[in-house]
Amino acid sequence: MRPGRERRLRARDAESDKRGLLVDSEPETAGGGGQAKFTFVTGVIAREKVPAFERILWRACRGNVFLRQADIEHPLDDPVTGEQVHKVVFILFFQGDQLRTRVRKICEGFRATLYQCPETSGEREQMTVAVSNRIRDLKSVLHTTEQHSLTQLQEVALDIDSWQTKVRKMKAIYHAMNMFNLDVTQRCLIAECWCPVKDIPEVQAALARGTERSGATVPSILNRMSTSDQPPTFFRTNKFTSGFQAIVDAYGIATYQEVSPVPYTIITFPFLFAVMFGDAGHGLLMAVFAGLLILFEKRLANTDVGGEMFSTIFNGRYIVFFMGLFSIYTGMIYNDVFSKSLNLFGSSWDPGYPYGFGNEGEPPQVYNIEDCLGNEGVEIGDGEDQMSEFPTAAMEYHTPYPFGLDPVWQVSENKLVFTNSYKMKMSVILGVAQMFFGVILSTFNHVHAKSYISLAVEFVPQVLFLLCIFGWLVFLMVAKWVTFYANSSTAPSLLITLINMFLEFTRLPSDYVVEGRDAGENEYSVFGPSVQLATLQAIIQKGLVIAAVSSIPVMLLVKPFYLKFQHKKRANSDEEARQTHIAEQVGGEGGEVIHTGAQNGKVGEKTEGHGEGEDFEFGEVFIHQAIHTIEYCLGTISNTASYLRLWALSLAHAELSEVLWMMVLQMGVSMGAQQPAIGVAALFFLFAFWAVLTVGILLIMEGLSAFLHALRLHWVEFQSKFYIGAGYKFVPFSLDKKAMEGET
Repeated sequence: MRPGRERRLRARDAESDKRGLLVDSEPETAGGGGQAKFTFVTGVIAREKVPAFERILWRACRGNVFLRQADIEHPLDDPVTGEQVHKVVFILFFQGDQLRTRVRKICEGFRATLYQCPETSGEREQMTVAVSNRIRDLKSVLHTTEQHSLTQLQEVALDIDSWQTKVRKMKAIYHAMNMFNLDVTQRCLIAECWCPVKDIPEVQAALARGTERSGATVPSILNRMSTSDQPPTFFRTNKFTSGFQAIVDAYGIATYQEVSPVPYTIITFPFLFAVMFGDAGHGLLMAVFAGLLILFEKRLANTDVGGEMFSTIFNGRYIVFFMGLFSIYTGMIYNDVFSKSLNLFGSSWDPGYPYGFGNEGEPPQVYNIEDCLGNEGVEIGDGEDQMSEFPTAAMEYHTPYPFGLDPVWQVSENKLVFTNSYKMKMSVILGVAQMFFGVILSTFNHVHAKSYISLAVEFVPQVLFLLCIFGWLVFLMVAKWVTFYANSSTAPSLLITLINMFLEFTRLPSDYVVEGRDAGENEYSVFGPSVQLATLQAIIQKGLVIAAVSSIPVMLLVKPFYLKFQHKKRANSDEEARQTHIAEQVGGEGGEVIHTGAQNGKVGEKTEGHGEGEDFEFGEVFIHQAIHTIEYCLGTISNTASYLRLWALSLAHAELSEVLWMMVLQMGVSMGAQQPAIGVAALFFLFAFWAVLTVGILLIMEGLSAFLHALRLHWVEFQSKFYIGAGYKFVPFSLDKKAMEGET
């Protein structure tokens, strides 16, 4: 190629690059024989469709289409789905009407949006200016509208809460009004509702005020009417009793005028919790925490801090406070403060006594058991089994520890054996006492329902069954505590004694004592090492077993057959009344007997609400009584064993607290004794670690565990003795804020 021609071609290419594709001049055709006009199409398409769009254009148009594209930075709203999608703007150049038709069909197939674009640059500039002005105007309108909307919303925000409250109140009022009925004259509204008897004067006064304010000429009338429907149950509570009421309601709403366990739960629930959680230090922390919630309750009630868990604890703050106070009390009884004992009154265990067994004026010396043998000390046993206690003179100077356990048990080797026996027996005593109290409360339900047959054949046998077995066991526990056994081998096991009451019913201790052989452990009486006392105890126990076993058929059989007899008696009485009524309808000799449905309905009419109007099914009544009897008899045994959880959780809490002290704090104290500088630094971190574990494990986890076990003891073991819980809650119409927030 010549140099001159090459320079002209390069100059023409450079000029062509400077010019845009959309120019007013029309390019020459390839053959140079005429002018051919380029046509273009513009539009937007989804970004993910661009690769397929290019390939289809290339293949369908055989490369005769030139495509230019550019990404739109901000996502656009899809006019069909309304979702925001990323799109690309494109322009296609081609020649001929045939390609125009083909390109448009491809664009329609890919759901591309096409836009009209002027042919000349002048028109395009004018269109650009017009669009820019329109965009500017729209932005100005949008800005003005946004500012106006913001101003309006700020004004509305000040009143939105009151508006919502008013709307909810109006909705609640109209909903209540829709339950009214129109009278015959269509001028008066009539409604039936439940209302506490004590609040009737207040309701009447409110109706009078409403009549006066509305200017009505006809006053509202409130009449008290009788009904056979079971009324709802309503208890007046305050911020102190509402938490305990919620505990009982979680088991079941009390039947109307049924004995409520709430007044007793206020004391027994935190006390049983404290028996399992007995540590004065932990109880003090719990009481302080709940006390702070009570102190700042007004401020915390209006805030939403901590979520649902904190709200639950805050609502039960008085329960937690009582649990902490009772835990301090039981902790002092156990003499357990962060697993350590306090020597407040001075230990009653003192091995020193005046030398010479009570001779005054002589120096004391440490007690030596060998010095007591053969002197004024009490000798027990023979030979190698010989033992001794404090001398009599030395014992005169000792009195029991004034309150709780003697702190000397903290350092004794048999501490665990002693506390286990003590807590186990106390668990059974507390359990039997609470169950017996529950059975006593059932009498109020029987008397209120005027079910004297239940009082005679259910309450009395239940008391006999409970006291003849487990009441006797409690009596033996107390007797064994106050009885001195000179030889420990003569102290019988109470568990074996209870088992032998039934398994060895025909056996007497004197039958197994032969000449020349000592009696075994459980062949002695709890009241002393005497076979005669053991024989007397066995005779008493046989009478108790007979009484307990005899109470079972009384509970099972008497009431069903009594109800059957009453039903037959009532049926015969109704039949006699019906015959008398028929005879009265005879109009004389040869008269005609007239029967009407209304008359026949009145004959034999039963009073509803007392079970008399229902069909009597002896089988159902007997099965119900059998289930009730079996449940009580087996439940009494299992429930008594269930109260042993008081001992188990108390033991676990005490041992866990002691292990935490020994494995954490005592380690720092030991290090401080050897290397003071390192020990102080280590004790600082170990104390923080101990405090975190104490709060996390002993207070929260152990506290929650003891709470759930105390809840179970009240629901199952205590309330099952008298509480039915088959009622429904009284929910009055209220415009209270919380009630309005609950409306939907």
